Amino acid sequence: MQRIVTLLSQILTIFLCAVLLFVPFGNSYAQSNRVNIIRDAEIEQLLSDYASPLLRAAGFTTRNIQIIIVNDRSFNAFVDGQRIFVNSGTILDAETPNEVIGVLAHEIGHLAGRHQQRLREMLKNAQTLAIVGMLLGIGSAAAGAATGSSSAAGAGGGLAASSSELAMRSVLSYRRSEESSADRSAINFLNATQQSANGMLKTFERFSRALSFSGASVDPYRISHPLPQERIAALKTLAHQSPYFAKKDPPALQMRHNMARAKIAAYYGDFADLRRMFKSDPRGLPALYGEAVLAVGKGAPSAAMPKVTALLNEQPKNPFFHELLGDLYIKANNPAAAAAAYKRAKELDSRKSSLLAISYGHALVLTNDPKNLQLAIKEIKAGLAKEPDFAGGYAYLAMAYSRAGEPALGDLATADMNYYLGNIMQARIFATRAQKGLKKDSAAWIRAQDLLNTTRPNKL
Repeated sequence: MQRIVTLLSQILTIFLCAVLLFVPFGNSYAQSNRVNIIRDAEIEQLLSDYASPLLRAAGFTTRNIQIIIVNDRSFNAFVDGQRIFVNSGTILDAETPNEVIGVLAHEIGHLAGRHQQRLREMLKNAQTLAIVGMLLGIGSAAAGAATGSSSAAGAGGGLAASSSELAMRSVLSYRRSEESSADRSAINFLNATQQSANGMLKTFERFSRALSFSGASVDPYRISHPLPQERIAALKTLAHQSPYFAKKDPPALQMRHNMARAKIAAYYGDFADLRRMFKSDPRGLPALYGEAVLAVGKGAPSAAMPKVTALLNEQPKNPFFHELLGDLYIKANNPAAAAAAYKRAKELDSRKSSLLAISYGHALVLTNDPKNLQLAIKEIKAGLAKEPDFAGGYAYLAMAYSRAGEPALGDLATADMNYYLGNIMQARIFATRAQKGLKKDSAAWIRAQDLLNTTRPNKL
């Protein structure tokens, strides 16, 4: 019986992992019900630019696939439904855009192959096999006990154990075939978009070395991914057949990639990582950007201001440098100056990021100027219209409504925040409070009623 419980636990873990790129190296999503994510307009736009051509080649509408940055220092990526999760460590460790593009191509291969849907069916079959084996084994063991036959009882226990092992191996074998299929699809998508598979190959070689250094002895029938050596051999053949294998990333794209890596290294407060990554050009723009982000993050305005100013002198129309200036002014408790900086960032951003609009609105709220509150509400709501599941935006909206003397709408925004955080009980409490102050059957009242009627949290 214990073997069956263990098997079901293993099957559940495989299911929660969805279709992970590198299962052996772990992943916070598989270990928790919640994903700790990073929101950053600049890096999100970069990943979108990496993925969009691949998604089109796979037949997807780019609007329907969301890319999420997971706050995890390990190199990993996975898919869930119509979302692609990319660990921040993947971007940080990838030296070229092509390496991340290869990872995305692999994950899109999983989406295109509908591997999640097929995995669910496989799990059902495996669970059935395990349960049938368990029942047969229990029956044999019971018969052996009734007749006094120890050999029959032992055989019954062995039957239950072997059926659970067979079920597990069946699922893992299927997962290995999925991984190989996703690799082949990734190569096809890269070729279709005239991109190199060299970055993808480098990624697998990196993990092969890591596995070799670990000294681990791996049973190939008890892992969910093909062994690195096998994958590398298959990938080398396919990658070198491509006419685009030697193609390099455009310099402008490499620069954007380096800027993203610098920002992530600074986010983790790792000055040593910054020095290591950009030792060949320690005074280049990415290195200076990382140092500026790090200084702002440490909350030292006097030290950060010259660094941010130098960036703006270099690229005065870079929206994300103005965003960083806004962040600096927030740290310096100067929300009026922050609002001006965020406004400029929003104006310069051709992609019209919802995050910049929400940051602008939040800074307006923090000015404590009643004249700014309606504009703040307008900006935050405009951002939330594009991203209705952004919990942090509702927190700012609740603050704006509260200061504007509209407590019922503030309670409704707080209810929405809790809903998207997965705190259903709190969402219902605030929705009930909101309804008391809202006009019955108004749009806001109906939204509160929807929250009261919800049965499960909407969370990552």
